[in-house]
Amino acid sequence: MEQWNIWLDRDLWLNVAIVVVATALIYSVLRAVVGTLHKRLMAWSKDQDGSWPHFVAVVIGRTSRVLLLAFSLLLALRLPELPGSWQSALSHTWFVALALQVALWVDTGVRLWSRSLVMKKSGGYNPVMTTIISIMILIVVWSVMLLSILANLGVDITALVASLGVGGIAVALAVQTVLSDVFASLSIGVDKPFEIGDFVVFGEVAGTIEHIGLKTTRIRSLSGEQVVCANADLLRQIVHNYKRMNTRRIVFKFGINYDTPSDKVRQVAERVGDIIRATPKTRFDRAHFLGFDESQLTFEVVYIVQSSDYNQYMDIQQEINLQLLDALRELDVRFALPRRDLRLVGERMPIIKVAGLPQQTEADDSERDQRLPRFS
Repeated sequence: MEQWNIWLDRDLWLNVAIVVVATALIYSVLRAVVGTLHKRLMAWSKDQDGSWPHFVAVVIGRTSRVLLLAFSLLLALRLPELPGSWQSALSHTWFVALALQVALWVDTGVRLWSRSLVMKKSGGYNPVMTTIISIMILIVVWSVMLLSILANLGVDITALVASLGVGGIAVALAVQTVLSDVFASLSIGVDKPFEIGDFVVFGEVAGTIEHIGLKTTRIRSLSGEQVVCANADLLRQIVHNYKRMNTRRIVFKFGINYDTPSDKVRQVAERVGDIIRATPKTRFDRAHFLGFDESQLTFEVVYIVQSSDYNQYMDIQQEINLQLLDALRELDVRFALPRRDLRLVGERMPIIKVAGLPQQTEADDSERDQRLPRFS
């Protein structure tokens, strides 16, 4: 009977109706205010992505509808008279909802700030360091939010933090590979051995840096595929960064025949120097008759290309090769070809008999025909 009396209590149903109607009204008002403020700020900062109105508009747009509904319900529950235990529970719920919403706003603001700095073409911002700092800020924000909620609910966070310290050591041992990559990413961000857009070569990989993350670095290779390398493994290798190369030192060799007169050998070195000096964007260093190889007189040439562009270097080398070919033809000097001289001891060449294939005779054909079966 008591349960039926509770269900038939008019005051209870009246309070429930008041709470439901008040919740709906408050939620509608809050949604309208937040939506209008968001649209006004977005319209105001339409062409100003980095301005503070756009920043505030994006943060406001992250307001959770579920938390708005929770706020509306909590405000509506203050209208009827509630017991003291209910008031205490409502205060705790208020804190949890407010802490979650503030954490969401801060999370959105930090992510927007990090993205705006990374997308800037100038200003000297390091995308790796910006990403690491933003992630650390987010970890701190959500950790403080969680600990604050637990403390508000009466949980002893001192013992919890102490236990997390012991557990953190075990977790660190379990994920030491991941942590080594994270610290390697931090080292890349501070030391800057390479940046996004640099052309690097390490091991058998050659390509352009596309992304530097917390754990891996992504590289677009010359053949077109994307190469993913762990940061710790990448820093263990010798990395050649060609983006920061201002000049390129070139060394190449060529050989001429042994029957070339010595005066023409001197002229070859002089002509090579003249050719390189007349080629644009080059600085001649030296050209020497290097030594006597197995089948050629070897020259070594060194010059400097005053550009880091590889295609331009290949154009210059091609022009030098063509002019060198013309110069040697004018001097009647031939390039050396790999060859060996054979000296025969005796008066005449030895007679070498080569065994050929056995010739087939008509007798062999008739014998083969006799072995084949006949069908009639």
